Amino acid sequence: MIDISKITDYLYVGSKVGKEHADELKVLNFNLIISMIGQMPPDEIYTLPPFKTLWIKTYDTFFTPISIKKLLVGVEAALPVIQNKGKILVFCMQGKRRSVAMAAAILISMGHTGEEAIDLLTTARTVADPRRWYIHRQIKAFEKYLRKKELSWKRK
Repeated sequence: MIDISKITDYLYVGSKVGKEHADELKVLNFNLIISMIGQMPPDEIYTLPPFKTLWIKTYDTFFTPISIKKLLVGVEAALPVIQNKGKILVFCMQGKRRSVAMAAAILISMGHTGEEAIDLLTTARTVADPRRWYIHRQIKAFEKYLRKKELSWKRK
């Protein structure tokens, strides 16, 4: 059984998906799958149509926090999908931190505050751990970066 949680109509978060989940994922019809697992690429089946997969190599330690740049890569891939009424699945090994950080960044880019994103994620996915200090720090840093960037656009 696949371990994914619906966060919004356009955003889902889960733990590692393997080739055994391909049929279930085809039925769910995701327009973009984002893998946040640094240790291994997604199974080869997810590189073939109908799947579109983005592999963002990340690690889950306070020594190697997820960079703003990597969060932006995921957000920039996700926004056009969302704007076209598509669905996104973000996954990592356990579906607790890396995928949740990326999902929070996507939600923030859609207009939520960092805390609203965290509340949505923890309500919809009980194993989500966005308040782990080093994950929370990166979510807040992304929110600050995005808000500062939006302000600079408005000044132009």
